[in-house]
Amino acid sequence: MRASETWIPRRTPMVYRVVNPATGEQGDALAPLSDAELEATIARADAARATLGALSLDERSAILRRTADLHQERREELADIIVREVGKPRWQALGEIDFVVLIYRYYGEEGAQYLADEVIDSKRGRTAIVRPTPLGALLGIMPWNFPFYQIARFAAPNLLAGNTILLKPASQCPESSAAIAAILAEAGLPEGAYQNLFLESARIEGVIADPRVRGVSLTGSEAAGRSVGELAGRYLKPVVLELGGSDPFIVLSVDRMEDAITAAFNSRLHNSGQACNGAKRFIIIDELYDAFRDAFVGALAAAPVGDPDLEGVRVGPMSSVAAAEELEQQVARAVADGAKLTLGDGVADGAFFRTTALEEVPVGSGTSQTEFFGPVAQFYRVGSEAEAIELANDIPFGLGSYLFTTDREQAFRVADALDTGMVYVNESLADSPELPFGGTKASGFGRELGRYAISEFLNQKLIHLPSEADWPVAR
Repeated sequence: MRASETWIPRRTPMVYRVVNPATGEQGDALAPLSDAELEATIARADAARATLGALSLDERSAILRRTADLHQERREELADIIVREVGKPRWQALGEIDFVVLIYRYYGEEGAQYLADEVIDSKRGRTAIVRPTPLGALLGIMPWNFPFYQIARFAAPNLLAGNTILLKPASQCPESSAAIAAILAEAGLPEGAYQNLFLESARIEGVIADPRVRGVSLTGSEAAGRSVGELAGRYLKPVVLELGGSDPFIVLSVDRMEDAITAAFNSRLHNSGQACNGAKRFIIIDELYDAFRDAFVGALAAAPVGDPDLEGVRVGPMSSVAAAEELEQQVARAVADGAKLTLGDGVADGAFFRTTALEEVPVGSGTSQTEFFGPVAQFYRVGSEAEAIELANDIPFGLGSYLFTTDREQAFRVADALDTGMVYVNESLADSPELPFGGTKASGFGRELGRYAISEFLNQKLIHLPSEADWPVAR
């Protein structure tokens, strides 16, 4: 997943501003926080630990359920914000809000069970209890491509646990982040428990170094992850990194080819191809390769590209003109590496980029090792299950993976061999609030969603005390 800003200090002042990638229309500029404003914001987050912690778990759960309701009630207007900020096709923006509703509702209805005390059988004849307790203020650094969903999956479990949130949004997403803060406040979250941090990336080190900030979560590029991970280690802060991916989509056998094509199509073009866990490398067994390639390329070629507000548009603009130009350069390098351009001309049109297919990508080349963040598909022909596994793993990333097979034993065998955080068998776009999300290798570490997300920023406090029978009788 791509970061929204470089981690090199800018020569020109940074502003937070909505720039509609489909039209070029610009919103009002919002300057970053001053040093005094930043200090006050961190101080409020630290003070809010007590007020948030004073609420019962039932009360925090109720706030999350109300947050889900408010997102549902404002679904249309929130989707409009997504379209303006990132150019996402409107029907997908509505789907993002629907998923956000599910996330807040899941933690509001089911999350409390993951914060219960655990009683351990102490071998010393005493009572041993592990009590999950919040760490305090957390810094979240979020990207642009899912401006409501990314924040929900970080904020919901941590607010339920009693941690307060300092949220640095992408510079092109001030409107969505302001809407989220307003909704949480209306839902009853205490003042200071969730605050937006409009800040340049070059000043992030000071926030991470602050002793009142107790943990960091980043969703962004591999480069951003290395920078934040280094800083977190330097200042001894727990960190969750959800980074890039070039997920393999392996087809070894199919019952219905059209099911595999549909899953591949939906995964590759989700968010106009700008999703970290979208399938990007299509690894197809030799006997199915031609049929799969022909059908999939045909589907890609027919995918409507255009105004994200128009019904039926499948591919909207890239997030910016710069993003489209970067993808153009990547495709040019792929051709220079020896790849065959089967679909598309590899040329950006402003912020728009037509669906593209690459074949005969040399294994081990820079192209085969790179994440293409846009509507570009790479095709690879393999002769065996073992070759498919080897090719799938031969990449720095290890986020998700997809496998189509009619053999259940093969599904387990391949899933065990894939060096990824997630394996989806005979499906795609199957994310759900209760399922853990995260990767391995250069795709980062730590988990979001499910019960695992709550435990990332908790102190598992041991309380070891005499058993009930050993307490003196009160007089």
